[in-house]
Amino acid sequence: MLGTGLVLQDNAADDLVVASNGSFTFTTPLATGASYTVTVKSQSRILTRVCTVSSGSGTVAAAAVVDVVVTCAAPAARFAYVANSGDNTVSTYTLDATSGALSPMVVPTVATGSFPHPVAVDPTGRFAYVPNADSGTVTGYTIDVTTGALTPMAVPSVPTSRPYSITVDPTGRFAYVANADNDPPKADNNTVSAFTVEAKTGALSLIGTVAAGTNPQSVTVDPLGRFAYVANYTSGNVSAYTIDAATGALSPMGVPTVTTGVNPTNVAVDPTGRFAYVANSSDHNVSAFTIDQTTGALSPMALPTVMTGTRPYQVAIDATGRFAYVSDAGANSVLAFAIDAAGALSPLAVPTVVTGGAPYSIGVDPTGKFVYAPSIDAGTVSAFTIDGTSGALSPMVPPAVAAGGGALGIAFSR
Repeated sequence: MLGTGLVLQDNAADDLVVASNGSFTFTTPLATGASYTVTVKSQSRILTRVCTVSSGSGTVAAAAVVDVVVTCAAPAARFAYVANSGDNTVSTYTLDATSGALSPMVVPTVATGSFPHPVAVDPTGRFAYVPNADSGTVTGYTIDVTTGALTPMAVPSVPTSRPYSITVDPTGRFAYVANADNDPPKADNNTVSAFTVEAKTGALSLIGTVAAGTNPQSVTVDPLGRFAYVANYTSGNVSAYTIDAATGALSPMGVPTVTTGVNPTNVAVDPTGRFAYVANSSDHNVSAFTIDQTTGALSPMALPTVMTGTRPYQVAIDATGRFAYVSDAGANSVLAFAIDAAGALSPLAVPTVVTGGAPYSIGVDPTGKFVYAPSIDAGTVSAFTIDGTSGALSPMVPPAVAAGGGALGIAFSR
């Protein structure tokens, strides 16, 4: 499980707070022959996981009951969204949980601002946000939980500087925007803006901004919502911040930046929150770091980089944390790696698969069964299934679906 806040209940009366994986025992004993019904009273505050109970009811026999199982896992995605940076739209899809196939919705696109960048969806699947780099805004949408359709919020956009990336923290309470460089420069270029997310409406309210490096391209939050990392393209480093759990405010870590390769574009954190990987787009490699579990500080691994193709742009990690996939915008491919227990990357037996032209982004669905690579040049999304044992990728049939011009980034909603 991730985070705190999970409460189980027996027979609608006996509450038990569960703080970690392992066995659990309710406080109130039951006599032999008594009935029990175990349910989830409240979920963890980390909303990317949903906990369910199996074998939760029965009658107490002469021995302790040991077959009640609580499983916490990411829900399967039902919808997907791709920003079309050349068309100023978002393509909307339904996602088949069995096959991974994407199908355009009845209304296949919605309008955005100018030069939209990758969509972010809140962990409850109710709100979506699009950073519009040339408009200097973030557009917010509500998600129809039945159809997945997007509807602009009552206040459809909030101003930022030159937003290239937005992410919503795993509690769903805060959002962070990386504001890139600009020509001519603006006062709030090269910053990260922090927002609160209104729980009922999804509306964003500015908390404040903090300085980043030069030309930040993306912002990533760790799985527990404690730390944030920003890839600074021109500075060649990553800015690291702690997140105030009460207010969402960002504070630079004691060591505020770590050096990467040339022109880093993306930071990916594995599902356990122990490892981070940075795509260095002009160095043909990925930097690998361990994450200090107390401070969030990044330290280079023993093997600090692994070679990739000609222009690695984004890293995505599967739900099990065993495989990593890198979009190579220069070679029109996806590179596949295994992740060992120490976080080190090694190429799979079949290290690459072909995509459409210039895949600047990549996404793995929340269950870790499918990989999707939008193509800027082709205006398509290449789709693959993941072999659960080896991590190998196999193209779906058909191997790609249409998107809009300049397809960039894919986000999923449950």
